[in-house]
Amino acid sequence: MLVQQQADDKLLHLHLDAGAADVSAPPPAAASPVPLSELHFFVRYTLGEYLSFMWEHGGFLIRRRRIRWPASLYLRLKSTLSAALHFILLGRGRRTYEFTIDQHGIVRTSGGVTLIGWEDVVGVRTYSRGFMMVLKRGTLPIPFRSLSDAQLAAMKELATARRDALL
Repeated sequence: MLVQQQADDKLLHLHLDAGAADVSAPPPAAASPVPLSELHFFVRYTLGEYLSFMWEHGGFLIRRRRIRWPASLYLRLKSTLSAALHFILLGRGRRTYEFTIDQHGIVRTSGGVTLIGWEDVVGVRTYSRGFMMVLKRGTLPIPFRSLSDAQLAAMKELATARRDALL
């Protein structure tokens, strides 16, 4: 936990230092990543992309627990079909989610506000369609398509920092 906190602080200082550049200095040649305080985006999930996230994450969890075939296939199909049912019944495809990620944590808005502190974020995984923020209780998929290039670079740094903190 202490190592994770130190990695978060290091990442935040990195972002804050990059954002507090001297006005008189010439702009850098390459675009610096967006500071965490400016990670603000909207997501409207599609069923296909949501199922892709759940399929890949289910595979990760099953491999981590070293469950072999055919039980692994059964569990992966069962969890993905369950996620599809919940997606449809809860109307996740009809909602637009607003995310704000800063040094205090994650704010997700969709009708109501959900505040998630960094102590609740277990890790950030990268999948074929985007990032998966693994929480103590649940997950938050963030598709690549909802992020600008600068935000994508900041999220990659965040994922690297969270992975390094867990090792």
